[in-house]
Amino acid sequence: MKCEWVRENIVLYVYNELADDARYELEQHVARCTDCAAELKTSRKLHVTLSQFPVEEPTPNLLAASRMRLQEALETAEQGGFWHRLVFDPAAWLHQIRFSPALAAVILIVGFAGGVGTTYQLFGNRGPIVGPTPAPVQSSITGIRSVSQEPGSNQVTIKYDTVSTQEAQGSLNDQRIQQLLLFAARNNYNSGVRMDSVDLLTQQPNDTHVREALMYALRYDSNPGVRLKALDGLGSYVKNDTRVRDSVLEALMNDSNPGVRTEALRLLEPVRADSSVRVVLQKLAEGDQNQYIRSQARTALAQLPEID
Repeated sequence: MKCEWVRENIVLYVYNELADDARYELEQHVARCTDCAAELKTSRKLHVTLSQFPVEEPTPNLLAASRMRLQEALETAEQGGFWHRLVFDPAAWLHQIRFSPALAAVILIVGFAGGVGTTYQLFGNRGPIVGPTPAPVQSSITGIRSVSQEPGSNQVTIKYDTVSTQEAQGSLNDQRIQQLLLFAARNNYNSGVRMDSVDLLTQQPNDTHVREALMYALRYDSNPGVRLKALDGLGSYVKNDTRVRDSVLEALMNDSNPGVRTEALRLLEPVRADSSVRVVLQKLAEGDQNQYIRSQARTALAQLPEID
């Protein structure tokens, strides 16, 4: 995937208008490309800033003037040929050839019968649909209002907005609940909701999609508390998952919050003999601006065996 494509689609990504496969590809590219990651971060900040302003409604005069200009443009536009009118303007075509009322009635009856027949073929032989309510489509969700867990159980309640506020209830194993939590962790502008969502997702970090969401939160979430929660969920996978290890190393090197960096350094203790971890520790020990990080890196290096 080229950077040019990513930058052309970052706005669609920020506004949740990308298809799932394109969204996944863009996230994978951003995870590897620092320039595109910076572009995404800038776009997100702009989106947050714009969302704080009220949406201005057009004045009645502007609407009337726009409609008049559109009508004038349509009246003066060059008319297409027969096939163009048949495909793009069937109403004008029907009006032009002046169907008789009888023929129009026949066409209506045939169309209605065809629709009934098709519906019967699709659904006639099926019994009543039994099962859980289908998961909401992400593109129809405008935001997550709240996430809460019933004390002493794994039952979760999520209130989310479409055209109006909806509510979903179920266990952490419920696909609807998982999809809403993943959506809230990535897209919600309420840091408290993101915190609650990431906190619940850390209970199931063995799921691939959940782990991806936690790594995404660690890299890009603006709230250090959310990033710390993501670290907590990823900690047990630092040893065996190199992608998780790389994400934690990136946080150790680049995160702006000292608490996040300190926790990342602690999580890397079991794998500090790894070559990539050793290189980062050497760099930190040589001249990190944080005195505590620099001291801890030197201590960790001193405890490692010499490389022949």
